Amino acid sequence: MMDRFTGNFTQQEPIPEEGIEAAVAAMRHGRLHRYNVVPGEEAEASLLEQEFAALVGARYCLAVASGGYAMACAMRAVGVTVGDRVLSNGFTLAPVPGAIASLGAEPVFVEVTEDLTIDLDDLAAKAASSGAKVLLLSHMRGHVCDMDRLMQICDAAGVLVVEDCAHTMGAEWRGVASGRHGVMGCYSTQTYKHINSGEGGLIVSDDAEAMARAVLLSGSYMLYARHAAAPPPEAFADLKWDTPNISGRMDNLRAAILRPQLPLMADRRARWRERYVALEAGLEGTPGLRLIPRPEHEAYVGSSFQLLLPGWRPDAVQDLLARAAARGVELKWFGAAEPVAFTSRYDSWRYAPAQSLPRTDAVLAGLIDMRLPLTFSVEDCAQIARILRAEVSAVWQAGAL
Repeated sequence: MMDRFTGNFTQQEPIPEEGIEAAVAAMRHGRLHRYNVVPGEEAEASLLEQEFAALVGARYCLAVASGGYAMACAMRAVGVTVGDRVLSNGFTLAPVPGAIASLGAEPVFVEVTEDLTIDLDDLAAKAASSGAKVLLLSHMRGHVCDMDRLMQICDAAGVLVVEDCAHTMGAEWRGVASGRHGVMGCYSTQTYKHINSGEGGLIVSDDAEAMARAVLLSGSYMLYARHAAAPPPEAFADLKWDTPNISGRMDNLRAAILRPQLPLMADRRARWRERYVALEAGLEGTPGLRLIPRPEHEAYVGSSFQLLLPGWRPDAVQDLLARAAARGVELKWFGAAEPVAFTSRYDSWRYAPAQSLPRTDAVLAGLIDMRLPLTFSVEDCAQIARILRAEVSAVWQAGAL
């Protein structure tokens, strides 16, 4: 009988009991708005900001409504405005160019490598030629590039770096937390990310002026002094007069759910690593398949898994997707001509000017993606690897090129 996987690729772990209790307490007293507190009470959102800033080693932190809002807010805070050009990865998810477009700015896409990280040679060329002053760097699907070289390139070109860390909360490069290389780091707390509040986002920075702008943009009114992880009141003195309120605050209910998850991050990273390594081990050496190498300086959070099918025909890729699905394994393909679910390509985002990225096209043509929730066991991952190995081998032997 053919082996079939029966797990659910979208089933996350439950919220910790402490988070459930804190959420129920917030609902019982009804003070869900972050500024609605009683004397002597500190808002859950403010406590979350302090705790997350400490976790990643940042001076300041702001909790907001979503990861997409975090990116747009951060870019506004560093000065991106209508008509500006903003560099970003050619391989990313739609909220990244969407955040750029929401400001009336123009994405300038940079090639990506077969390691799924931004092509630093193409970045250097476009930083010099595009006129862009900001890079919105997507650590797409949890892959971190050589951040030392990237920052050298951007510093030399006068380009500010805003990091999209939706897939790298808890990751590090040479011991530095993801989100702590650029001027601002943005994170997501959407259900499929590393801590879960359904929707939500966080911004960190050491830059007092940029963070003061972000707090005002998020809709603090003149209540910014209630942000314990924000710059001091004097940082707001001039900015408060001409920074618009573009409301995107996180509420106390979501913050209450998130706070107990922060101490679990190290354990979650270790558990994801075990599952990721089990998949790697089971797929190593499969003909027709290329695994993505992980640099020694990268401490990654393996909450999703990618592999490449170099040179495969589109119909062969579709055959693999169907064969895997028949055996209970849900794969996503970033090379499909039409956007499907969360997968889309840079040429799908027609609000951005048409651009040519031939190296990225070649990568996406064979790029397969799979969620890896912690509800899977290591044994589950070994079973998935066996299924994928068998189906990749079958299609390869039938002639995938």
